[in-house]
Amino acid sequence: MSLSLIALCLGAGCLIGFMGGVLGIGGGMIAIPALVLLMGMSQQLAQGTALIMVLPTIMMAVRKYNQQTRIDRRVALAGAAGAVVFTWVGARLALGIDSGVLRLSFAVFLFFIALFYAWQTWRAGRARAAAKPAGAMAAAPVFTPRRASVLGMLCGTLGGFFGVGGAVLAVPIITTVFRLPQTTAQALALCMVIPGSAVALVTYSWAGQADWLVGLPLAAGSLLFVPVGVRLAYRLPERKLRACFAAMLFATVALLIFES
Repeated sequence: MSLSLIALCLGAGCLIGFMGGVLGIGGGMIAIPALVLLMGMSQQLAQGTALIMVLPTIMMAVRKYNQQTRIDRRVALAGAAGAVVFTWVGARLALGIDSGVLRLSFAVFLFFIALFYAWQTWRAGRARAAAKPAGAMAAAPVFTPRRASVLGMLCGTLGGFFGVGGAVLAVPIITTVFRLPQTTAQALALCMVIPGSAVALVTYSWAGQADWLVGLPLAAGSLLFVPVGVRLAYRLPERKLRACFAAMLFATVALLIFES
């Protein structure tokens, strides 16, 4: 591997880490289409390689989120426990299907999540314009450890199948159903996927679907800029953060379609 390619991976990792810190997605959704498009990797190899970067980046992001606002450890651990086994199941399914089919499935999944976020952002704007009183809405259900465990099972399956995606699904569910703040939802979602991401990385690596020479410099660059992204996330207005999240998903979908 040439020095120029290592430098390129470090630079790309810095950008991905910053965006992942801002949006709470671990950067994998950015890295996967980039690895397929720029390096000609199969979808499975791109997902496994991205996990090398994603795992330490997520751990760093969770630490920084926790410094800003304490994370509910019981809820986070319950979600993580629910995700572990199901992540392995999802990864095994992904390794057994055609790369093109997997890429198309990834694009469709992200497209609908992006649509949901765009709708949520628009609805928040209308609600603010209507200026409804605080007691007008029914009380949201409590995000208990049991509910977190069930959500972790669903997110673990998706995270294993797509290499990333568990946190992307968890965040809108937590913000919409349980009405927790965007940054709190991002922190909890990332906590849930840490053990599952480790399981997925081992599974992809065991199958020869992870390029460590590319993944390690990506991870090193990403870790440098995750703290900067997390600090910015706490300064942005919540509605703007959701809009950025949706825009990032739509951009990723466009990249995946272009690759196809």
